[in-house]
Amino acid sequence: MRLVKLPYILPNPAAIWYNYRMFKALILSIGRVSLVWRILAGFVLGIVGGLLAQRSFSPGTLSHILPILAPFGGVLVAMLKMVVYPIIFFSLVMGAASLPLRQSGKVGGTVLVWYALTSLVAAVLGVALALALNPSMAQAGTAASAHAAAAQEMLGRSQGGGTFASFFLGLFVNPFEALARGSFLPIIVFSILVGIAARCLLDSGDAKAEGPVRGLLTVCDGAQRVAFKLIDWVMLYFPIGVFALTFTNFAENGPLLFGPYLRIVSCVLACVLVMIFVVYPAAIAIFRRENPFRVLARLRGPILTAFVTRSSAATLPVSFRAMDEAGVPRAISSFSLPLGATVNMDGVCVHLPVFAILAANMFGMELTAVQLLTLVVSVMFASVGAGGVPGGSVFLLFMVLDNMGLAPDQTAMIVALALGINPILDMFETCCNVTGDNVCTYVVGAPKANPK
Repeated sequence: MRLVKLPYILPNPAAIWYNYRMFKALILSIGRVSLVWRILAGFVLGIVGGLLAQRSFSPGTLSHILPILAPFGGVLVAMLKMVVYPIIFFSLVMGAASLPLRQSGKVGGTVLVWYALTSLVAAVLGVALALALNPSMAQAGTAASAHAAAAQEMLGRSQGGGTFASFFLGLFVNPFEALARGSFLPIIVFSILVGIAARCLLDSGDAKAEGPVRGLLTVCDGAQRVAFKLIDWVMLYFPIGVFALTFTNFAENGPLLFGPYLRIVSCVLACVLVMIFVVYPAAIAIFRRENPFRVLARLRGPILTAFVTRSSAATLPVSFRAMDEAGVPRAISSFSLPLGATVNMDGVCVHLPVFAILAANMFGMELTAVQLLTLVVSVMFASVGAGGVPGGSVFLLFMVLDNMGLAPDQTAMIVALALGINPILDMFETCCNVTGDNVCTYVVGAPKANPK
């Protein structure tokens, strides 16, 4: 009996090994590219792919394609929402607990007041310029009409009980209930109070309380580090999620989205430029009576470093050097600059209101005075914990939109719009943050200039 020789259908092991090595080399080469460039590449490819899909396929075909791709973007939004709560809570606890209020004395109090005032000015400026420049997607009617029903629900939730009393009472609720409902403002208030209470106990000199409180802060620090590691993993998925979200948005709305993107970037840049070239120079001129632009020229090192690194913490060594050259005592700069890198986020305060106004315009929501106040306060509170969050403004955007009463699908749409251009805007935000830190430290601690 002769055996029939079957045709060879199994793949060549050598070819499998070669293809595996090529695929592994490709993945490793992509991994060596900066995450910022990978996100921007996903954003650009999503735009190109979405526009080509809209031109090449009929609406019926797109209705079958987009539901397959959309979940890949939805996963990114879901993962961000998963980690935002622990990040906000533990970052704010650690940030508030790091304020040595009693030891810092008059200088420390001045620095804290300065940071609070500049954050307030930045938040109000962001809201005002966003209302004036009016970023909207009014022309992208497809997206707006698709969410009309949800918009009515949002209006009902956000406008109900819209009084100052209800707003302030809503800040102090059961924190576990707030966590369960996903209400950010009560969580933020509770986190700050916990951090301040821990700081007060440490400063009180109570030996019995010091050990347990430091243990609690150690646990919070560990939890914060674990949350940061989760963010590192989420960031690896960022380019894929950004591609899917951008592809879906442009496939649905086409080139009409270019207008909103340009207006968003214009609003944020206008706010940042006003802070850097108007607000901070005015403060220098008023409190120091010096030429403010000469001072800013001396700070160009930290400003440019912040733009390139997109990190206030990474800019600290350059900021210390600049303050040393300006004659600021290290006793002041060592307190003011690290504190500013943690709690002084003026760039975030001007960035977040732009997307909040975009959401209001996009879903036909008329913001009342109480809602604008809520927006300003929530942005200020959120910025306190943004310093320890990589790409913090994206995470904090969930909180701001939640306080406006947006439905989950509406929040996802606005976050999707923000994710693509966030690496670009983050450069200018960080410039604003670092400039504010250095200007505050200079105004408070630099020796008086000799009169000429």
